[in-house]
Amino acid sequence: MDVIQDIFKTLSLPEFYFAMFRSATPVLLTTLGAMISSRSGTSNIALEGTMLISAFVGVVVSAFSQSAWIGFLGAVFAGFVISNILAYFILKLKSNAVISGIAINTLASGGTIFALYLITGEKGASTSLPSLKLPSIDIPLIEDIPVLGPVLSGHHILTYVSLILVAAVWYLFKHTRLGMHIRAVGETPDAAESVGIPVKRVKYIALVFSGILTGMAGAFLSMGYVGLFSSGMTAGRGYIALATQAIAAGNAVVGMLASMLFGFCQSLSNYLQSSGVPLQFIQLMPYLIIVIAYTVFCAMRERKKRKKQMQAAAGK
Repeated sequence: MDVIQDIFKTLSLPEFYFAMFRSATPVLLTTLGAMISSRSGTSNIALEGTMLISAFVGVVVSAFSQSAWIGFLGAVFAGFVISNILAYFILKLKSNAVISGIAINTLASGGTIFALYLITGEKGASTSLPSLKLPSIDIPLIEDIPVLGPVLSGHHILTYVSLILVAAVWYLFKHTRLGMHIRAVGETPDAAESVGIPVKRVKYIALVFSGILTGMAGAFLSMGYVGLFSSGMTAGRGYIALATQAIAAGNAVVGMLASMLFGFCQSLSNYLQSSGVPLQFIQLMPYLIIVIAYTVFCAMRERKKRKKQMQAAAGK
């Protein structure tokens, strides 16, 4: 009963929903990136490693340049470079996309720790680096509204950018020529090539967009979420984004809702750490909920597919 009371008390706090948006931001940015590459027919498995490398580069560049925005550009550029490397292996060398992605993730995990040690002599976190954070924004008028103000105003700038990008990605797929080409290449590459669509170029562009958005997510983690780099700070968010984009099935708005579900659970787990629930279960909860949601989605999709097959068979 005490735990249930703690949950209801937590859900009544505006600070809880503020934290939900904050926790959802890196997953949302990465989900949008994963969605773009996936719709082109190429899954970007290297999201986790790209995010981690970008987080590291952002901190290092901001510390040496003493400019948060230059650090942000460094993080985004790192995402751009990693996506180009991945695209080269997949599209040019014809390597397996899953193996290539896992290789980058593995390299990022050990490589960032090694690079951090070379630069600072530290192995866990960049506490000695004078890195900078990107700003948060107070929205005029909205910040003065009771209840809604503390929830919607004062967020990190990349949180607002991620919400704007949801609309941008939706518009990309619905109303632009590039979006139409991405969908065509992902659904029927042979037919797309037969009408003159450059399949490899479109896949390359999609992977680069994916890397840039994931680089922004990495910048948020190290320059907005905690303000420093620590080993393994992505904590599986890249893999969560693969699940949320699969749930979204190419719909940016649904991807946002799936990311918000993760943010909701992550925020709730943070608030419940002082309750009587075992800490290990609390830390597991956000990931478990997404896995359950993905499992339910797959079951519903398979059921719908079988129903269509049965209807088609009955029609014959």
